[in-house]
Amino acid sequence: MHKANVPVLKNPIPPKKKGGRKVAVILFVLVLVLLCVLFFRSSLSKISEITFEGNMYHSNEELLEIAGVQMGDPYFGTSNGKIEGRLAEVPSIEAVTVDKSFPGKLHILVKEHPVVAYEFTDAGEVNGLLANGTKVPQTNGSILMDKPILTGWDDKDPYLPKLCMKLANIPDALLLDISEIIPSPTVSYPDRIKMYTRSGFEVISSISVLQDKAEYMGMIMDSQDPGLLTLLEADTYVPFDAMEVENGDENDTTHD
Repeated sequence: MHKANVPVLKNPIPPKKKGGRKVAVILFVLVLVLLCVLFFRSSLSKISEITFEGNMYHSNEELLEIAGVQMGDPYFGTSNGKIEGRLAEVPSIEAVTVDKSFPGKLHILVKEHPVVAYEFTDAGEVNGLLANGTKVPQTNGSILMDKPILTGWDDKDPYLPKLCMKLANIPDALLLDISEIIPSPTVSYPDRIKMYTRSGFEVISSISVLQDKAEYMGMIMDSQDPGLLTLLEADTYVPFDAMEVENGDENDTTHD
């Protein structure tokens, strides 16, 4: 009598308990939401410190109003780019960088256009002219006149901002030597200017060629005696001593 082979039944695999994992996920999400709520209600989520660097022509309060931020605002409420864009609209500002650091710190680094010249107002006050032509009052008690004085310029003169841009691109040593610049337009050269230097030169040039002629101008003033220097299409230099001798000869001839 043969015994039948009865297959051995395997123990059934118990179903995975999915309920416990779902509960864990839900609890995690709830805790995360609770932490977010607590964070945004706490002082850590607010701007607690705002510092400025590099601004001379506008106060911190003025720039804060323009930037549209203030102490206590949400830290993540305004992006760095928006603040930089608003402040970049200020005429005296050349560039601005906003740096946020957690928790709640905001640092605004301002780069302003440099002063390239000064002018005296009718009231006897002093304005600084920036490289882009913007005028800013000089409120300091003592002003170092280390830049040219602009005399006889109309505020609406279209060549005035162009002059300022050119002055910003000539060497500092040369700019320091120029004491006064006055407009001296002609039909051929509507942007013609006359400059006087602290080293005793009188220079006639035009705004359009000033930057290109700066190197030659500096070379003549470093190596020659004071005189009349013309820098236009053609460059000429005549020392004042030679001009006096020539004038003296003419006077003698006239007398005779």
